[in-house]
This record gives sequence, structure tokens and C-alpha cells, in this order.
Amino acid sequence: MDFLSDHQPELLPGNKKLPPVQGAIEAPHGTTIVAVTFPGGVVLAGDRRATMGNVIAQRDIEKVFPADEYSAVGIAGTAGLAVEMVKLFQLELEHFEKVEGTQLSLEGKANRLSTMIRSNLGMAMQGLAVVPLFAGYDVDREKGRIFSYDVTGGRSEEQGYAATGSGSIFARGAMKKLFRENLSEAEATTLVVQALYDAADDDSATGGPDVARRIYPIVTVITEDGFRRLTENESSEIARSILERRLEQPDGPRAALL
Repeated sequence: MDFLSDHQPELLPGNKKLPPVQGAIEAPHGTTIVAVTFPGGVVLAGDRRATMGNVIAQRDIEKVFPADEYSAVGIAGTAGLAVEMVKLFQLELEHFEKVEGTQLSLEGKANRLSTMIRSNLGMAMQGLAVVPLFAGYDVDREKGRIFSYDVTGGRSEEQGYAATGSGSIFARGAMKKLFRENLSEAEATTLVVQALYDAADDDSATGGPDVARRIYPIVTVITEDGFRRLTENESSEIARSILERRLEQPDGPRAALL
């Protein structure tokens, strides 16, 4: 990134020249990303829908990517720019490891991503914002950690759980009710899918499990053993168990008490 800044800054995502526009540019946007920590690691997950205004632009977009062996990024915002930024971020971390012979600390990775988001501020002002969620396993502290960002690159470390994107307010409400400190890995993966389901229930830009098309949320787990993405069978099993419970109680467990 520093090399490009010195020699060809126009190649960086945030420096691309755009023609003057009236209003925001219509481009596919990724929506809801959620993360939750558990003893021994962190889970990062995202729904599969991309929207363009009131239209579903893509039903099976991928929004969660490994950054390196012990961290991952979930993207919300302008999909094309976000994917390009993630690829550049992956290259930055790989380059650092090859040059220095060691991995950048998780704190350092979070700071580096903050700088990249800040460089995109000009495009964010034209409606092309990128707001990721960064999560990873801190090998020094031996625990999972979550970092959220705003469009200016401002970074905050979240405790326990976090969400970003259009359905984040609904997902965060679900996680607030379900989260506890001693979750198992299986319980944490179920929690994030449940949160995405609740977000899709109230936010039209968030896609819920699509059984007919066999499209399910992307769920990733990061522990001391590294990054792992749940298989489609594992994700579908969690999603189907939630759907079955919802068929019995459409408005959730509380409805049974009223």
C-alpha cells in the first residue's frame, strides 16, 4: 500500500477518480455481518444477500474472507470496493510476514485495516462506503477479539459480540439476549445464525436461509488452530434446526409465555 501510494496512488481503491454525480451511486451493497466470541476463539458470519436500492442484486454473495491464518474480515457496504480492499489487506499481511519473518499482531492488523478504510473516505462521501467487521484469535492473549469500524476508519474493540450492516440493529438485539460468556463453539455458531435469521426477519436487505436454493449463511470459526469455514452441510444443519423451531414458535420462545 505504501509502495502504491508513492508510485501509482491512483491504483488504490480510495483514490480512483469518479465523475461528478448528483446523489449516491447505485451499486451492489453487502448487508449484515455478525461476530461473537467464546472461550478459545471467535465466530464471524454473514448473510448472502447483496442489494442495489430496493432490488436484490445477488442472492449468494460471499462477505466473509480469511485475512490470514488467525483473522478474518466480514464486509458490509459497497461490495466491489469492499472485496478489492480485502484482497489488498490480505496481500499486506502476507507481505509483512514474508519481509519480517513473523506475523503482525492482531492489534497491528486491526490498525492497518483502519488506515485502509480511512483512505476510502472520499469515495464514502459519494455513497461508496465500506464498513467491515474484523475478528481474529489473538495468539498473545490467547482469546478471540472483535473490532468494528466507521466510515472514517475509526476503530472500536467490541466485547462479546458485534454486528454491522443494515440488519445490525436487529442482529445485535438477538445476540444481546442469547450471549453469555461460557458459550461453546457449537453454541456460538448457532447464535450467529440465529442473529442473522432475526435480522432477515425485520430487514429486507438481509437474506435469511434459502432452503429452496440451498443458500445458507457463511460461518467461520477462528481458534488457536487457525481459520476454518463451516461446510455447507454444517451451515445448513444449523439453519434448518432454527427454521424447525421457528415453525413451532414463529415469534420466538417468548410467545409461548404470553
